[in-house]
Amino acid sequence: MQTGLNGSLLASVRKPSTYLGNEINTIRKDPASVDLLMALCFPDLYEIGTSHFGLQILYHILNRDKQIAAERVFSPGPDMEALLRTTGRSAFSLESRRPLETFNIIGFSLLYELNYTNILTLLDLSGIPFYAADRKAAHPLVIAGGPCTVNPEPVADFFDAMVIGDGERVTEEMCRAWLEIKKSSGTVDRAEILDRWSSIEGVYVPSLFTATYDADGFQHLAPAKKDYIRVTRAVVPHLTAADFPNTPVVPYGKPVHDRLRLEIARGCTRGCRFCQAGMIYRPVRERPVEDLLALAGQALEATGYEDLSLLSLSTGDYSRLHHLLERMLSVHGKDNVAVSVPSFRAGSLGQEEMGLIRSVRKTGFTIAPEAGTQRLRDVINKNITEEEIVHTVSDAFGLGWNLIKTYFMVGLPTETDADIDGIVSLVSRLARIKAPGGRGKKLHVSVAAFIPKSHTPFQWEPQVSVARAKELIFSLKRRLESGKVGFKWQHPETSLLEGLFARGDRRLSALIEAAWRRGCRFDGWSDSFDFAAWQAAAEDCDLDMEASVTRKREITEPLPWDHVFTGVSRVFLEKERDSAYGARLTPDCRDQECSGCGVCDFETVAPRLSPAPAPVQEGLAPGRQNLPPVCLEVSYSKTGEARFFGHLEFIAILSRAIRRARVPVVFSQGFHPKPKLSFSDPLPVGMESECERFWMTVYGPADPEAIRQALNRCLPDGFFLHECRMVATRKDKSSGRTGPAVYNITINQDLFDARHEVPAPSETDPFAITVLDPRNLVLEIRQRQKGLSSPGQIVASVFGVDEALIVQGRVVKRAGL
Repeated sequence: MQTGLNGSLLASVRKPSTYLGNEINTIRKDPASVDLLMALCFPDLYEIGTSHFGLQILYHILNRDKQIAAERVFSPGPDMEALLRTTGRSAFSLESRRPLETFNIIGFSLLYELNYTNILTLLDLSGIPFYAADRKAAHPLVIAGGPCTVNPEPVADFFDAMVIGDGERVTEEMCRAWLEIKKSSGTVDRAEILDRWSSIEGVYVPSLFTATYDADGFQHLAPAKKDYIRVTRAVVPHLTAADFPNTPVVPYGKPVHDRLRLEIARGCTRGCRFCQAGMIYRPVRERPVEDLLALAGQALEATGYEDLSLLSLSTGDYSRLHHLLERMLSVHGKDNVAVSVPSFRAGSLGQEEMGLIRSVRKTGFTIAPEAGTQRLRDVINKNITEEEIVHTVSDAFGLGWNLIKTYFMVGLPTETDADIDGIVSLVSRLARIKAPGGRGKKLHVSVAAFIPKSHTPFQWEPQVSVARAKELIFSLKRRLESGKVGFKWQHPETSLLEGLFARGDRRLSALIEAAWRRGCRFDGWSDSFDFAAWQAAAEDCDLDMEASVTRKREITEPLPWDHVFTGVSRVFLEKERDSAYGARLTPDCRDQECSGCGVCDFETVAPRLSPAPAPVQEGLAPGRQNLPPVCLEVSYSKTGEARFFGHLEFIAILSRAIRRARVPVVFSQGFHPKPKLSFSDPLPVGMESECERFWMTVYGPADPEAIRQALNRCLPDGFFLHECRMVATRKDKSSGRTGPAVYNITINQDLFDARHEVPAPSETDPFAITVLDPRNLVLEIRQRQKGLSSPGQIVASVFGVDEALIVQGRVVKRAGL
């Protein structure tokens, strides 16, 4: 298959900038200078995959090795997939746009079960067999990691190897093993490398286990090697600064997490019995405050981000959170960098911490009661009271938040109608909380069906049926939705499928393939999810999906993930299940006695909390110096692949370049301060220009030429600032800049007959066209016409051709506004 995307192909798809691969902090290496090419694949769209922190860590760690080039690959959107198939092109990496099948190792990040069909799309586009057993020596090795691998069996047949647990050290060690074999033998034998990988803690090689079944279903996995009977989760004992990506790639467009993410801790020991992450990421390991401050400074300088998110399973439980917030805001608040706490437990943030968070800019506020009654919260070990929930929401409204998001589940073990009534009662109580001064406020309630997950105390429990989940969810919707309460829910059919894969075995690989062949893609997206196709695929495979998920597992029956040891003992899980049915709480071992889960050996693996930080030296977020503002007018060009950025993308790119260049820009006032920028009319996506302008207000005195040079160093290829000059006021935008807009248009094929008669324009005509040859013309727009706003529309109208053919060519604005 061929690769290499040219401009006309990118012009044919939505969001072309997501395929460019030239983001700030992208790492490009000459393939001839490295020994190992590794593709880091995320089986979802760019906007989702670029927000995955684990992918950034691996990208950073692998690329610091001179022998390795790690490049990113994301699932192509449906339009790009169709284009690749039509043109005979492979899936490709962003950095070099090389075909996926030419990499030595392909590593998939598995974060969500409903991404599984996208794995097959990437493999199929690249001519790589789906099943590991069908791959030959010439094919890449295909591996996977991520939280879904703690039950690897539904997709085990697709992978040569899978990483279970913390992947940083394991992936490095796997790459070193590959390099050593390549160096000693000149080639890498699949059997040899798989045998070598099986000796690394945390690596699962599915082909070294054989699954057996009987009439009742799964029985066990028989190991092929006597010394390889189970796989122990890999644990990084310390979160060292060296493993943090301090120059992360800054995505284009609108990624779901468009901010700097700072992992302050890994692991959570609150012990929520439904929460798989809380079991499989133990123990708690915190980064020291001083490390976090240094990393934040480096990463903010390298990215230009204006938002910083403190990342953890339960950020509010970070032992030095107050000190961290105070120090972060004292250093970065003056630059209008907002700090958000995306996940916290009710009661874990006090008014003082909330006040610090909102001191620069209010970010989102989310709380997850999960259940509506104290009894059911005790069953799931959600150790918070209703009063703590009410107090936290009341404090948030009092400090200026207008929107609070809450999360609940239905179908939890031991749930009764009284627990559903309890959700209504609790939400109604929260909705009655008055904001100061009568300010408007709103609650958003999200509800989903409980999904039992492997390696949790509830791994044996039945999942609620689709019909019952719908009954409960829509009952809550009728009772809660109002002007003050918004209501969202996860479709129970989606939960059914997620639950099927969460506890399934190897037989599900056939279901995934059957669904994929029926067109299933992006199943986690509601607008793409086709449950009817999944039902048909299940019939093809003689599988009753609902019977599988709603069945209660016996404590004594074998489970498909029994060969995976996360460190949490089965005895502990059974004990916790018993405690759930007795509504008994298990305390957090972070600040109380050990709960005996089995993870820690208290030598290498143990809870590690941040030491006390140094005293705060700075005051909190000093304001800008009282300097006079200056308005600058900047002329710039947007050429080459930069034409695929939309106007809003350019604003984000420029705003972050201004931060990286340390330009003393003036910010607006209010709850969401933004740089004071204004622009000439936006260009359509796909159009180049040599004559664009924007205006920005900076604190004086200013050196326009120094600012121009600094910004040019911080902008992506294709953007170039030609002139930066001081103007008296922002009203000078149109001074000396009148006249028609002139465009050169080049078409990829002979659409225009050179002899085509174009009437000579009069002085009153709104536009004039000059045909230079069958592929080139000049368009002069003197005034806009209703319905014909873009050059493509005008030319298409005059010559009677499809506007898409014009857009796929090259349109360059040479003059005018």
